[in-house]
Amino acid sequence: MGTQVWPPPNPSGTNPAETARLDVSVVSVTMPLTDLTPPPPEQPPGGGKRPVRRRRQGQADPRGHWFLVAVGVVLMVGALVLNGYATNAVGETHAAPPPADRPSADLDLVRRSGPVLNLTGDKPDSARLPARTVALTFDDGPDPRWTPQLLDVLARHGAKATFFAVGARIAENPELTRRIIAEGHEIGNHTYAHADLTAVPEWRLRLELSLTQKALAGTAGMHTRLVRPPYSSSPAAVTGPQLRALRAMGGEGYLVALTDLDTKDWARPGVEQIVRAALPRRGRGVVIMMHDSGGDRGQTVAAVDRLLTQLAAQRYRATTLTTALGMPSALTPAGGMDRFVGTGLSLAQRGATGFITAMSWILVVAGAITLLRLLFFLVLAWVHARRARGGKRRAGRAPAWPEPPAVTVIVPAYNEAAGIEATVRSLVNTDYPGVLEVVVVDDGSSDDTAAIAASLGLPGVRVIRQENGGKPSALNTGIAHASHDILVMVDGDTVFEPATIGHLVRPLSDPAVGAVSGNTKVGNRRGMIGRWQHIEYVIGFNLDRRAFDLLGCMPTVPGAIGAFRRSALQEIGGVSVDTLAEDTDLTMAMCRGGWRVVYEENALAWTEAPTSLSQLWRQRYRWCYGTLQAMWKHRRAITEPSPFGRRCLGYLTLFQVVLPLLAPVVDVMAVYSVVMGDPLPVVAVWAGFVLVQAFSGWYALRLDRERASVLWVLPLQQFVYRQLMYLVVIQSVATAVLGVRLRWQTIRREGTFAA
Repeated sequence: MGTQVWPPPNPSGTNPAETARLDVSVVSVTMPLTDLTPPPPEQPPGGGKRPVRRRRQGQADPRGHWFLVAVGVVLMVGALVLNGYATNAVGETHAAPPPADRPSADLDLVRRSGPVLNLTGDKPDSARLPARTVALTFDDGPDPRWTPQLLDVLARHGAKATFFAVGARIAENPELTRRIIAEGHEIGNHTYAHADLTAVPEWRLRLELSLTQKALAGTAGMHTRLVRPPYSSSPAAVTGPQLRALRAMGGEGYLVALTDLDTKDWARPGVEQIVRAALPRRGRGVVIMMHDSGGDRGQTVAAVDRLLTQLAAQRYRATTLTTALGMPSALTPAGGMDRFVGTGLSLAQRGATGFITAMSWILVVAGAITLLRLLFFLVLAWVHARRARGGKRRAGRAPAWPEPPAVTVIVPAYNEAAGIEATVRSLVNTDYPGVLEVVVVDDGSSDDTAAIAASLGLPGVRVIRQENGGKPSALNTGIAHASHDILVMVDGDTVFEPATIGHLVRPLSDPAVGAVSGNTKVGNRRGMIGRWQHIEYVIGFNLDRRAFDLLGCMPTVPGAIGAFRRSALQEIGGVSVDTLAEDTDLTMAMCRGGWRVVYEENALAWTEAPTSLSQLWRQRYRWCYGTLQAMWKHRRAITEPSPFGRRCLGYLTLFQVVLPLLAPVVDVMAVYSVVMGDPLPVVAVWAGFVLVQAFSGWYALRLDRERASVLWVLPLQQFVYRQLMYLVVIQSVATAVLGVRLRWQTIRREGTFAA
């Protein structure tokens, strides 16, 4: 079947521009096809013709990338959990108030014992340091800021110390851990996440100790036989639950180190107080507890310097705990498997920490950029509205049309039987005073679209049938058969208001304007999905177009409503078939060609939006994928002198590709923070963004003269609609990267505007 025109060509050759629009019997002849004529339909092998489907026979959508996305989410959750565990946020434990202890002979014995306990036997055994000997011990490190300063102080005084290190900090600071050992100091086990071992089950206690040993093996190739439980102090302060934990550690073969003198330097009481608390009395040997991490340790560093000076004057020696007791070093070589596992643990810990840190900064920057962008666009929309409604936007550029120009409206239609009658009738029932023709191009529909349009018998309406070639092909056919130089393009599921065509073509009186974008509105907005799309159209589409108009970088004249100058279309070669977003591709080509593309807020078109999530997915998948195609096709515009490439392509890349790809990270981190931490900051940030969006939505609805009561669905939009949109971006990017040619995604029409 070739291209067919209904009504048939007029044999008299009468020019339709000279014919009254209401004369049904005299209709335009078929115009000769120009260079905008679409290529002939494809033919299958063997010679016979068959309809060419709109890319439905392309490659299947990629599915393997969802596995990669799932793996990425799992890795991200794993990083969050590992980092949360290392920072004691997952399974967080803190020292609880000591309970009332039952009388116990072993507990009494421990409370009267020395600071070093051997609990491997039936009865507790202990040791004290010899006279004039101190064992400086530092908990909670290593810390990249304070531990090196303490090591420098110890080196100046020729002193050695024991560092009871947290396994997570060992994994994060391998070089510092190796430096501690290389300079002759000793490392003890202080658990992996600084957990209160009295508040955890025995399996968690063993895990804490084992992970620290693995981290030490992976970073320094060593194990340690010393342990100090977090939230411990002197033997006299040991409680019944602590004794049970100490026994469990003894059962693992550890020598438990408590303290004689707890300086409480973590409270930063002042250098003098720390030194006073650390000085031994009457020459006795002591174990001194300090901290090299967990906050500002400047007072501790200064106190250690002064303490060592005073101890040297009193002829004390400062050495490691095992050396002070005359024992072999607590550090022993680790096996090869433990080193391998420890190296992996260290890398995972550092990777998780780096990932969380990087993502935190990225999310802060992304949030700030998003907020600034919203505020900036609100200001531009306000300026645009004042200029447009004050008649200043195009003042001085060109006079108004001396008389209404003749207009051709092109309606590409594929399986639009449900709504084509309402569309055509809305175009004919216009109050536009100029000559008007309507060209309906049926693109190989399998339903009664063409028959319905032809049976209406409306004046000035022609129906052209062609084999299925896609929407760009249908538009080019309509352009080739159009009788006039001002062309309006409208989708087959859209209806115009009577004044729309007049508003739409008015800006084209400026010869520099090549295209005009109208104001698209959702007609079926009763359901939740319809309301969400209504808000999106007003805020995300029409509000943005006001800003793009002022910035001179309009990315899209929507297929639902747009007016074009024929000469501009001829200059860029017509509607390209290279992408699935032919409207975006066409607009970008016109901007690159030096034509101005403007927005006309009063040119209203009502379109039928998808009514189900699956239909919405298919529509937005095609839009997003086609936009990516158009961006890639016009990527060289970035190097061109016009503002379009720098402003438009940069904006689309950041706000429609990069930030949506980060959206899953935002959601996962938000859920993680709510479940594992304090939910108030997350809720506060979310509420703040919703309030800002609500304000912008209220203003956008006010500009469009819409009721603001619909904003009640905005908070709910964050839990379904937003996720659907960023999943569409992920799918589209994967499809583009994998080089798959996306099939045309059609949606089922409901006939919203049918009588």
